[in-house]
Amino acid sequence: MLGATGFVGSATVARLQADGQRVVPVAAPRLASGAHTVHHLLQQAGRLESVLDYLAESFAGADVVLNAAGLAAPDQRHEESLIGANALLPVLVALAARRTSVRRVLHVSSAAVQGDVDVLDETPTVRPFSPYSFSKALGESALLKLRRDWVDDPDAPGVTVLRATSVQGSGRRTTARLVRFASSPVSSVAGDGTAHTPVTSVHALAEFTSRAGRHAGTLPPVVLQPWEGATTASILRDAGRREPLRLPAPLCRLVVDTAFGLSALAGHRWHGLVRRLEVTWFGQRQARGWAEEHDAVPEPRIGEVLRQAHLAAGRRRRG
Repeated sequence: MLGATGFVGSATVARLQADGQRVVPVAAPRLASGAHTVHHLLQQAGRLESVLDYLAESFAGADVVLNAAGLAAPDQRHEESLIGANALLPVLVALAARRTSVRRVLHVSSAAVQGDVDVLDETPTVRPFSPYSFSKALGESALLKLRRDWVDDPDAPGVTVLRATSVQGSGRRTTARLVRFASSPVSSVAGDGTAHTPVTSVHALAEFTSRAGRHAGTLPPVVLQPWEGATTASILRDAGRREPLRLPAPLCRLVVDTAFGLSALAGHRWHGLVRRLEVTWFGQRQARGWAEEHDAVPEPRIGEVLRQAHLAAGRRRRG
């Protein structure tokens, strides 16, 4: 497993071990890439023989390789680092796995690749809106091409992209920001607050990842972390322990559209921040997918996680 000590990785290791799985951590190499197309990305990966050899040797004897490494930095603008970690590394992992007896490669990606689509789904459609989401989308596209290229190779591993949604948990900066907003007088939603939101817990993601990795059958190219039952208002109630303001939806849409316009004038500098506000106010629906069809929906934990984060923030302020 790559990324075993990270935010998502450490929770996933704990879950896998609880499910009786042996986990071997593999250190992820630090990479940078200026590739902006799948073609150039695959070309660059093919030239990195020393990295491929290291990864292949590390994967020897593994049945499943899980890549939870990468840069989870929605506001970062250094494209070469983002593409190296979120696009080039997954390709190298898949190519190295093909050189061994690995049966499955599971790559943790992000639903951010689909941007502001009305409904998140498990199609290969992507609409990146920032350097971070572009790097994730490029990595996905390259892996899906490899999967298509290997369809007639019985020895090639099955490659699946797992799209995590807006994952929250203790110690995550994104969660701390959400708690601050939800606890403030400006905590608010667009409309009545009943819109579905893709905000989820790291525990649910870890459980879902474990179930996908252990699935006995063939996985589809893309699986989406399922909806955890949260709404725009319930998220803020749990994170802030107060009722959010209900703002007129047209006013919120005007604010978001204006903010996106200003960000575009500044070279898309604030697109990640504005997109977070948009999801907080309006939410985003998710289509039913592989998890629902295969009874692999994890236990909902998001309310508990956000309430704990609120309590922890209060203790820090008092301390």
